[in-house]
Amino acid sequence: MIVASAPTRLDFGGGWTDVPPYPEERGGFVCNLAIERRATVHLELSADAPPPNDPLVAAAMRYAGVGGARVHVHSDFPVGAGLGGSSALGVALQAALAAARGAQRNSQELAEASRAAEVEELGVAGGFQDHYAAAFGGALGLTLTTRRHAAPIALSSTAVAALEARVCVIYTGESRISAETITAVLSAYRERVPRVVLALDRMRDLAAGMAEALHAGTIGELAGLVDEHWVHQQSLHPGITTPRITAIEQAVRAAGAQGFKALGASGGGCVLVIGPVESMPAIRHAAAELGDVLDWRVAREGVLVSTVPDEGLDARG
Repeated sequence: MIVASAPTRLDFGGGWTDVPPYPEERGGFVCNLAIERRATVHLELSADAPPPNDPLVAAAMRYAGVGGARVHVHSDFPVGAGLGGSSALGVALQAALAAARGAQRNSQELAEASRAAEVEELGVAGGFQDHYAAAFGGALGLTLTTRRHAAPIALSSTAVAALEARVCVIYTGESRISAETITAVLSAYRERVPRVVLALDRMRDLAAGMAEALHAGTIGELAGLVDEHWVHQQSLHPGITTPRITAIEQAVRAAGAQGFKALGASGGGCVLVIGPVESMPAIRHAAAELGDVLDWRVAREGVLVSTVPDEGLDARG
């Protein structure tokens, strides 16, 4: 029995610049942070296992060339939360399938395989950052051109403590269909709509500054960069924000928030708030009136794989 788990992430900045064709044409950069909200896979190769009904599990198996396996999946994060959950599951699946076959795959290979299975097998529009965050863990600066280069950002224990104390994650309770929004933004980029091109360029540059702020442990500077990023992020498409997100933003700003943005492609899901330590109780109280405040902590490690005794497994399907 193979058990693999991979973390989700908080995307501080640069999302959308990791989605082709932008990175190949203009160069993208993403700054994100893996968190201990994981997708976990239990997998056992079995020739007589029925085909999985779960589309992502089936796609991962096809891409890995595995014909039969019993798979059980568990996630400790809300569905459609904008935390990169499907990519975390995809990375965990690729890691489990590789381990079951006795294959050695490094973090970059697992990230690339997960993204390829999602895009090529399922036809889901999306970028690279979520897969890399799940595979590598920790804080990451991801440079994207025709290739991807992942640079882990060293975080001091002081910086980790400050992030966990000053960053609040709120689930809006609204599901979002990120692929539709991504497709609309990509269409506008391909048509070279000036508003969209300029916004993406600035979001890329802000993300590079966020990586420097994280490394330096200057959370106040990070908050300011995140706040400006949200302005440009909203300009990409009207569906990125919602009345619920706007209400949460107004409430937490009144409580002292310094930085705010929606996570993922938005249209719902989770939002991120950064504030001073002394304001966080008021911020959390204000947010709890409008959404679910999620506990979280930094995931210092990415995908993890282990082998356990086979005690029976119900296939997911």
